[in-house]
This record gives sequence, C-alpha cells and structure tokens, in this order.
Amino acid sequence: MPNTAHYRDEAAKRLDPMVRDYYAGGAEDEETLRHNVTDWEAIGLIPRTFRDLSEIDLTTRLLGQRVTAPILTAPCSFNRLAHPDGELGVARAASEAGLIQVLSTASSTSLEEVAQSVPDGTRWFQLYCYRDRELTLSLVRRAEEAGYSALCLTVDVPVPGNRERDIHNGFHLPDDVRWANLDHVMGPEAAGSALSAYIKERWERDLSWATIGWLQAKTSLPLVIKGVMSAADAREAEQHGIGGIVVSNHGGRQLDGSISTCRALPAIGDAVGGGPMAVLVDGGIRRGSHVLKALALGADAVMIGRPYLWGLASDGQSGVTAVLSDFITELERAMALAGCRSIRECHQLEWMAQ
Repeated sequence: MPNTAHYRDEAAKRLDPMVRDYYAGGAEDEETLRHNVTDWEAIGLIPRTFRDLSEIDLTTRLLGQRVTAPILTAPCSFNRLAHPDGELGVARAASEAGLIQVLSTASSTSLEEVAQSVPDGTRWFQLYCYRDRELTLSLVRRAEEAGYSALCLTVDVPVPGNRERDIHNGFHLPDDVRWANLDHVMGPEAAGSALSAYIKERWERDLSWATIGWLQAKTSLPLVIKGVMSAADAREAEQHGIGGIVVSNHGGRQLDGSISTCRALPAIGDAVGGGPMAVLVDGGIRRGSHVLKALALGADAVMIGRPYLWGLASDGQSGVTAVLSDFITELERAMALAGCRSIRECHQLEWMAQ
C-alpha cells in the first residue's frame, strides 16, 4: 500500500516547480519545517497488552459533531494549483470518509460552490481577520448561510513569513486559478507578486482578545483559533470561551526557529486538555502512528495538509480519498498494536521522548 511519501514523490513529478515549492516550502532556512516532521519520529509510545482488541473504535466528536476518525483536512490555499478537482475533490473525499474539511479563505473555489457540491458534508471555514471589519463580517455571513458549522480563525500571520522559495520562484497564480472568495474585492494585482504586499496592507495586525470578542459577538458559530503555540495562550483561549484551538506554526511557513507543534503540544495538553475546549494539532503529521502520538500527547484530533495536497496532485479526488483511507487504516492498526480500543484510551497511552 502506498504511504504519504509515495504521494509526495508522485506529486513532485507532476507539479510545476513553482507550485511544488509553494506547497512544500517553509520560511527562511526551514528549520521549523524539518522539525515538524522529525520531532514526531522522536516520540516513543509504550504499548499496552492483554486487552480485547476485537473491536477498534476510531469515532469521536468535535464541537458536538461526530466524525469517523480524529482527522481533518487542514485549510490549504489554492487547491486547484495541484489539480483541477481542487477544493471540490477534497470536499467529496472528506465527506465520503466521514471527516471534516476546513476550507481556506484563500480557496480557489468559492465557499458556496464547495458547500453546494457536497450538501451533506461537514466543513469549517478558515478565516483571516481583515482591517476592514465589514469584509471580515461578510465572509462570516457567507459561511453561515452556506452551512459551515464552525469558524477557524488563523492568528499567526500578522505579516507573511519570509518564504524564500516563493521569492526565488516569483510565485504567482496562473490565469486559471483565482482567490475565489475575494476576487471581487482584491483585483488582479493580488494574484501575482503583489500578494505579500496585499496581505501586509489588508490583514489585521492588531489582533487582540477584544477583536476575538467582537467576532464571537457577531456569530453563533463556534470559534476555533488556529496558530496557538503556548500554554498561556491556550489558557486564555479557554477563559474566553473559545470552542477549540489548533496547535500550529503554519506548517513552518511563518517564524522559522519556532518550536515544532509536537514539542508545543504536551504543555498545552497539560494546561487545557480534557476540558471543554477542543485541542487540535497540525504540522508534520505523515502517518497514522503520528496521529496516535498526537492523541497521546494531548490532542483531540489532527489536521493534515501537505499529504492530501500530494494525493490531490497525484490523482485528483481519488488521490485524496486514498490518502485519507491510508491515514485511517494506519491509525486503526497503530491503535490495535498499542492496545487502544478507543480514542479515549489513546489519550491515556504513555509515551516518552526518544
């Protein structure tokens, strides 16, 4: 059975080098990008034995929603750069697998079209906060009307990270790919080399808890904050009634030298794990065994990003389906080998740094 490395290698053959680097790259020397992967490999699990493992239950609940496994597709921008199926293919694959899709504001398909394509699917909408609050609010209202069940607010981009691969390649969107949710206000200049300048000009840099409170007051949707890396911020989020957090360093694309999400997770899990706020994690998760490690370290679920993009680039919607299936199969196997019959028992699994 192929694993994510197979899809990564296949995607590298098929993608334009500019797009390949856009998906694969991180900031500056890419230290955080590398550690996001290798630090999961440095966690050792301590299996339990003498248990009836005739049934393994991967199901869990996130923000009150039942999912078949604790895996979500992370909000990755411009999926149609990988394959014409784009976000629609991801939506269909995630829905068929019983998983949650988190759609990016920077989707290359509009949030309405994605929702209409799979009306029975469960999806969250990833949001950036704009200096123009009415623009922010318009996206919230569109997500509400389209049936999205949560908002996932990214908070770790006060300015764009120094992504040197993109600078070297002169990253730009081709004519047939657009920022579908915002092209009516952005204009063609935001699709090319001026994208970074556009972000600096329009995205909110004074993102405070007052801003979060304003957003909470404007919507009845639960709010998930993506980009939390410290236990102190996690505790504050819990105190402000946030529905969930995502332990994330933006895939190593923002502050190079930031610790990996794997290293950040245990302290956050100790601080707020097991409480009313969901704890998710992304970054460098490449195997079902990594998902199991994340659960043991304190996460309720994981988000995967690059792996499903590799599947998409390799074989469109079918490739995404294959990647998600592989993750679920590997997680079920890893749980059995570790002596875990349920997600609750995964949280109780002992581990140590190797």
